[in-house]
Amino acid sequence: MAKDAYTAREAAQALGISLDTLRRWDRDGRIETRRDQANRRLVPAREIARLRGDEASRMSARNRLRGTVQSVRVEGLLAQVEILVTEPARVVAVVTRDAVEELGLVPGSPATAVVKSTSVMVEA
Repeated sequence: MAKDAYTAREAAQALGISLDTLRRWDRDGRIETRRDQANRRLVPAREIARLRGDEASRMSARNRLRGTVQSVRVEGLLAQVEILVTEPARVVAVVTRDAVEELGLVPGSPATAVVKSTSVMVEA
């Protein structure tokens, strides 16, 4: 039977992020958590599914490579985002500076490379 909530460590592992990142997201309100009787963080399974993109997508693209942003290089109007994907691969995307700012992409944040045709799009 699937769990309805996970410890912070289990959730961080499922999301491919560090425990420190999960704690920071909690402080920043980017992830929903609750506390158990011992005041430990618990993350609802539905929240992990939301952040992993397991919920129904509104895009037609089928090829998704989930991972963690390793670097963001901004020059002028464009930004290069390097994502270390969970699978044994690395994806580099060139996107607009506005997209990087809008998605809040910084090294260590989770992201998904959406591959369609010859373009790579990034969703956070």
